[in-house]
Amino acid sequence: MILGAVSSAPVTLCRMHSRPLPLRIKRLSDLADLPRYQTDHAAGLDLHAAIEKAMIIPPGEIRMVACGFALAVPVGYEAQVRPRSGLASKHGISMPNSPGTIDADYRGEVKVPLINLGRQPFVVEPNMRVAQMVIAPVARCDIEEVEDLDETVRGAGGFGSTGR
Repeated sequence: MILGAVSSAPVTLCRMHSRPLPLRIKRLSDLADLPRYQTDHAAGLDLHAAIEKAMIIPPGEIRMVACGFALAVPVGYEAQVRPRSGLASKHGISMPNSPGTIDADYRGEVKVPLINLGRQPFVVEPNMRVAQMVIAPVARCDIEEVEDLDETVRGAGGFGSTGR
């Protein structure tokens, strides 16, 4: 238990798992650097470019970057592929489908679609860290078609409807 910062009431920490979740990975290329956490408490595993030579992404263009491996995401989970914050903030490199989802039944090569939102061409070097992958639980729903939905204060208010 940890004492709360504002009050002296005890706060119990939540743990999803008492041990790490196994993630099976198959190397597809000798160029592949398998995903790994860069620090002890990192949420995402870094994904590396498994390419033989540098790849240029012109401004406004999208390129698929091979990672050289396939994986078996455990059933009940997904792998979310997200941009790296440093590439985004320094060079305008992002992902057009962020976050991308790798489903538990996909067994093909992991590839990352990178988009250059910057003003200069960007060079992806061999083995460069290009994205990060977070393993997250997935909720599955039973679809139930109904005539009416319960009312809320917000109602049908969409984009920007709740103010600033």
